Amino acid sequence: MRRITLIALSLLVTGGCGVATYAKQYAKQNATDDLRDRALRIAHRFYSGRDRPAQDMGHLVDEVEGVEVMSVTGTTTAQGDGVGVVIRLSGTASEGAIEPRTVPVARCFELRFSTFGDWDAEPRDAVCPTGPPLTFAPWPKTPRMPYERLREALPRVPAHGRADERKVRAAVASLHLDPAIRIEIKTEGGVVGVSFSVKPYLDQALDCILARVAPGATDVWSPSRIQRMPGEGGCDVGNAIHPMPPPH
Repeated sequence: MRRITLIALSLLVTGGCGVATYAKQYAKQNATDDLRDRALRIAHRFYSGRDRPAQDMGHLVDEVEGVEVMSVTGTTTAQGDGVGVVIRLSGTASEGAIEPRTVPVARCFELRFSTFGDWDAEPRDAVCPTGPPLTFAPWPKTPRMPYERLREALPRVPAHGRADERKVRAAVASLHLDPAIRIEIKTEGGVVGVSFSVKPYLDQALDCILARVAPGATDVWSPSRIQRMPGEGGCDVGNAIHPMPPPH
């Protein structure tokens, strides 16, 4: 209502030419406000208490459709003032009252990410850096867990037999796993437990599979995400021998 009133006053005081100028400014300001709101939503999306390197924050933001990352400053989100990411967003505004036309509007904003920052901190207006947007190398790949291959390779033990750790180790060796995958094998009470685990680059939860080779049953499974979080022990070989109950 306030903006409509201002347009009406402008019409009375300055006439049609003034109205056209004001309408143009009003349209561009609206477009800028929309871009600023979008920048705030992006900041909310990546707000976190996790310590991340500056380049990772820039890379994450760069993956948002329609966002151009122009510069990245800082070291990590847990040091100094955190990480600053200047982004360029583009939109449109309408110019002209009689024959309106759509014109492009581009604005730059600085997003600030830190482990001690405020979730609702407003993006800062920024001068768009010269030059092209930044580019980022592909993320490090996480080795795929050989779920089906492990299931097929592991020995089956008769109900009245006893699991043989040597045979289990030979089965695991035949898979020729990626060196990044951590392997644990342990025997306890006639049962052999197997754990494969790896830490994905961007995820806190481990990626892992467990196997339990016991008389009458050979099982392969992946623990729940809750159990795969740091400190939960879901990927330990002990969980393969004595499986945890499912989380409630």
